[in-house]
Amino acid sequence: MDESRNPYLPPEAKVEAEPDVVEREIAGKGRRFGTFVVDYIGMMAFAFVFYVALALFFGAAALESVVRAPSLVKGMVLFLLYYIPFEAIFARTPGKWVFGTEVVTVDGAKPSFGTIIGRTLCRFIPFEPLSFLGEVGWHDRISGTQVVRVRGR
Repeated sequence: MDESRNPYLPPEAKVEAEPDVVEREIAGKGRRFGTFVVDYIGMMAFAFVFYVALALFFGAAALESVVRAPSLVKGMVLFLLYYIPFEAIFARTPGKWVFGTEVVTVDGAKPSFGTIIGRTLCRFIPFEPLSFLGEVGWHDRISGTQVVRVRGR
């Protein structure tokens, strides 16, 4: 049988490769501020649920020991428990979902777990929130990450 007339051959189609370079749009200051506000509210809700679960599962004695802990320590622990799992697993916090952004490395890849830990720890630098008055926040610059807009996800 002649190959040119074989009805079982797949049709020919020209396939063009997608470009390797993807243009990423860096999230603006307004979007980042909105993310911060939503995440702050989310952290307060997380703290409430965390303390209620602690009291239900471990009783009043566990809750009293938490109350005696310094507020700075409690805040840091809650902060770490909020940001690290969300950004390590999804590269997004609830605030980033609401505002359509995600964390990527400067080359556009999903950040590693170590990068996320470093990024979160950088948020404890004194006056770090004020670093966004410049171009890039310290926790982004030091960790080698960016917050970019996400389309279609």
